Amino acid sequence: MNEGLFNWNNLLFGAYPYVCLAVFFIGSWLRFDREQYTWKSDSSQLLSMGGMRWASNLFHYGVLSIFAGHFVGLLTPHAVFLAVMPDITHQYLAIIAGAIFGLTMLLGGVILLVRRFTNVRVSAASRWSDKFTLVWVMFTLVLGILTIPVSIGHAGHGDPRVVTAMAEWIQSIIYLYPSPNFLEGVDLVFKLHVLAGMTVFLIFPFTRLVHIWSMPFGYLTRSYQIVRSKKVKYQQN
Repeated sequence: MNEGLFNWNNLLFGAYPYVCLAVFFIGSWLRFDREQYTWKSDSSQLLSMGGMRWASNLFHYGVLSIFAGHFVGLLTPHAVFLAVMPDITHQYLAIIAGAIFGLTMLLGGVILLVRRFTNVRVSAASRWSDKFTLVWVMFTLVLGILTIPVSIGHAGHGDPRVVTAMAEWIQSIIYLYPSPNFLEGVDLVFKLHVLAGMTVFLIFPFTRLVHIWSMPFGYLTRSYQIVRSKKVKYQQN
C-alpha cells in the first residue's frame, strides 16, 4: 500500500510537472509557428462593455501579482530568504499577500465568469475552451485561497514547514533534481492547488492564454494616441 502511494507521489509531483512544462513550451512554439492567426486574446469587450473594465482590471492585477509572488516566493533560494527574514515571517507575508491579491482576482474573475456564461452575445461568441479555461483558472484560484486558513493554522503554531517544503519542491523541479518527497507531508489542499496550477500550463498552448507570451510592454512607453471627435462644428455666416 505504501509503495503504491509512493509511486503516485512520484508520478504526480515528479513526472507530471515535466509533462506540463514540455507541452507548455513545445505546444506554444508549434502554435505560434503554425497558427499565428489564432495567437490573440479574443477580447469580447466590443460585444459587451458592462462591468468589463473593472472586472478585467481586478482580474489581471490580481493574477499578475499572484504570479509575481509565487515566482519570488518559491524560486528564491532558501538561504537568500533567511538573510532577509525568518521562515515564519515569510509565511505570514505569503498569507497576507495571497489573501489581498487572491480576493482581488476572485472578485474580477467571478464577474468575468458570470458575464461569459450569462451574457447572450459573449456566450455565443465564446469557444468551449474559453469557458473551460476561465473555469479552471478560477478553480485553481479557489484552491489557492483555501490554503490560506491552513497556512494560518500552521503559522499560529510557529510551523513554517509548508512554505519551505513547497519552495524546495518547485526548485527541485526547475533545477532538474525532482524530489517529490518534499510534498509527502504537505496538506492535501496544497497538493490539489499544485496539480491544478500545473494543469494550467498543460492546457496553455491550446487556449487564448497564449497571448500572455505577447505581453505588450511597449504600451508603457508608447506615445499618446490622438483621437479626433466625430462631431463637426459649422461656423455660422
